[in-house]
Parts: sequence; structure tokens; C-alpha cells
Amino acid sequence: MPYNGISPTNLWWAKFHSFILFLKTINVNQFPANAKERKFMQTTSRLSILATWVDAVDMAQALETVSGYVEQGDRLHTVFASNPEKNFSVPKDELLYGMFRNADLLIPDGIGMVLAARILYGRRLSRVPGCELMQNICAMASSKEYRIFIYGAREEVNARAVSVLEQRYPGIRIVGRSNGYVKQEDMPGLIENINASGAQILFLALGSPAQERWIADNGGKLDHVRVCQGIGGTLDVLAGTVNRAPEFYCNLGLEWFYRLKEDPSRIKRQKVLPVFIRRIMVQKARQMIGLKVNGESAPASPDSDRFL
Repeated sequence: MPYNGISPTNLWWAKFHSFILFLKTINVNQFPANAKERKFMQTTSRLSILATWVDAVDMAQALETVSGYVEQGDRLHTVFASNPEKNFSVPKDELLYGMFRNADLLIPDGIGMVLAARILYGRRLSRVPGCELMQNICAMASSKEYRIFIYGAREEVNARAVSVLEQRYPGIRIVGRSNGYVKQEDMPGLIENINASGAQILFLALGSPAQERWIADNGGKLDHVRVCQGIGGTLDVLAGTVNRAPEFYCNLGLEWFYRLKEDPSRIKRQKVLPVFIRRIMVQKARQMIGLKVNGESAPASPDSDRFL
């Protein structure tokens, strides 16, 4: 039954949001870690958050890292978004789990990962939304003349997004593009086109886990690509077919709530958020009483030049 005209579902989410805002006010320093934990918190760049990981980078550091990959790297480097939903989907898929574990850059895309890093490690991260990182990479690429290939989404969306990027960032070198509906038998031709273009940066707009699977299957066949970022539905935002949350929502960490309001079917995915927060609080409680917690230290980086 509605309460003062508010549906039970919306009332529940409003209460949950109030709890999120409360968590953002927590002073984690009132829960001192032991000496081993403090040393880890201050030095590690990759943090274990329950079943997955996130890199402690802000937007400027992420861009600097990507630039280093392009200019100094001698292999493909992968960039994925880390958010609470991935904490539940990634471990269920062995291939996806391996891709995330060995990713070169896991950006704190979701507000939940930012809160978790603050509660568990005392790290005050800022969000690095994948949509914004992609556009900032394009801005950087236009000035540094990096070559870009964009693969994914519907044909009209892909074409419109490329046109928008070319207008927004004069001088950008988008050396090739393809919609995301390439048949498996035509995949060798796509790989050939990417290689022939000399692209150094590849944006994959196939959605997860399709884009991670594509990299697993084809990443080793790319000759010149040094950075591959999974960008999900970013091309739809650029093309104007999907509206991104207004700045007001983004500044409050409420982009997830706006997207849920606009598309109620997302409730099936976002219902894991309260579970995620509960597990974070349980893990923090265990830290406080000195119990060993799985994932207390970050996994070893896949190789020595992860940030080169």
C-alpha cells in the first residue's frame, strides 16, 4: 500500500539511499587498523573489495596510466569498470574472473566501490565513471594524436557517436569503426581492419561480459592496440539515444538511482546493492575484531609493467 503517495518500492530505495549517505559521513579513522593493515592501506594501488578489485586512481591518474600504456607499452592493456554489480557476476564466470583479476586498470566506476574503499581501507577515492574516462581519453588522444578504433553498438548509434566525438574533439584520429553486429565468420576481417588501421586505442561497446570475452578471444591477434577499454553503453549516451544522469545526481553519487528511475527493469541488477553494503559492513566488523578476512591484501599485479 502506498505511503503518502509513495510506492513501497520507492520508499524502500529512498531509505536505502539515506543509509548510503550516512555511510559517506563515516570517519573510518575512528576504527584504527593494525600496523600491517595501515602499511597496506597506504601503499597498495589495487584494493580487494569482497570478491573483486578496484584500483586506487582518480581521473587524472587513470589518464596518465592510459597515456603510459600507449606511449611505452609493448602489449595490449585492458581497462574495465569496477562496481558492486561486478562483485556478484564476475566470480560466477571463470573466464570473466580471470579477465578482471589480470586487468591492467580497474577503475572505480561505481559509488559503491568508493564507499567500500573508504570503509575497509580508509582510502578516499573519487569515482572514475567509464563513460567520462572514455571521453577524456578521446580529448587526450586528439592532442597527442593517438589513433582510435571504435567497435560496438548498433550501426546508427556507432556512426552518430563517432560524428559527435569528431565534432567535440577537433583533430581526433578515429581511424576506424564498426557496429557490434559482426558475425563470427566475419571476425577475422574485423581484426584485419583494426590492425590495418594502426589503432593504438580500441573502445569496445559490446556490454559485459561480451566485451571481456571478445578480448579473451581476440586480444592476442591485435598488432598495434595498446589500450582496450570496455565502455558498455557509452556510445548510446554519446549518440543521444540514452540519457545520462544529470550532474545533480552524479555529484551525489545517485547516478544508479536515476538510471533505476528511468528504467525500473534495472531493479533485477541493482537489488544486489544492499547485499553488497551489508557484506562490506560485516567485513569491516571482522577487521575491527582482528579476524582474518579473505581478500585483505590486494592480489599480485599480473606483470611488472601493469602501470607502465
